[in-house]
Amino acid sequence: MTLETFFREVPRAALAFSGGTDSAFLLWAAKTYGCDVQAYYIKTVFQPDFELEDALRLAEQLSVPMKVVEMDILGVAEAAQNGPRRCYYCKRALFTKLREQAAADGYTVLLDGTNASDDAGDRPGMQALRELKVRSPLRECGITKEEVRSLSREAGLFTWDKPAYACLATRISTGTRITREALLRAEQGERALMELGFSDFRVRLTEGGARLQVTGEQMPLVFEKREEVTAALKPLFGTVLLDLEQRSPSVSAKGGR
Repeated sequence: MTLETFFREVPRAALAFSGGTDSAFLLWAAKTYGCDVQAYYIKTVFQPDFELEDALRLAEQLSVPMKVVEMDILGVAEAAQNGPRRCYYCKRALFTKLREQAAADGYTVLLDGTNASDDAGDRPGMQALRELKVRSPLRECGITKEEVRSLSREAGLFTWDKPAYACLATRISTGTRITREALLRAEQGERALMELGFSDFRVRLTEGGARLQVTGEQMPLVFEKREEVTAALKPLFGTVLLDLEQRSPSVSAKGGR
């Protein structure tokens, strides 16, 4: 099945839109193939501000209506407790909220941007999507992450080479309760490093400090800007450590993941 065929069969749908590469391409495809699509961005403390900025920018460029739905995800006890199945409880709560909002707006089909490279396996988040009958056109059509990036580039989408960005909850070790303050410090730290020229990295919170993970390509930049990095992060974290086991890049020079 092609995306064009999919959207002929599903001419009206709501899309869970994160502002990332996959959902951005899916939004473009829905619009291109004539689907009456409404984008929904769910705003929680797990998402950094720049993701919403990117989502708004792309929705405007594509002239697709986008609704921002706010949710107190820390009010979901199982998500805040940050156990091994946090992602399941989080995804289930978020997509239940989105489905309710979409239904209230008259949409009976809810889509998400899961692609064919995403290993469903026993991933808790995927389980939640299956239970809620959320459809994933990219996965159903066999479109991989590499193809999403290539097709996005051809379509002129600025998101084509955007690094994958896991939610801020992943910066906090499993089993450590998630707080708004901890999430804010992680976001502030990562934004400060972005302003210094870093990309595709993580600031992981540790007991009393933070651990910086960068790709091998950007490791020299850490040493070159050591004093600036320290000055940016020390006000937020008592101790700043560098993980010498380099982070695997989310996107290669060719645009693949």
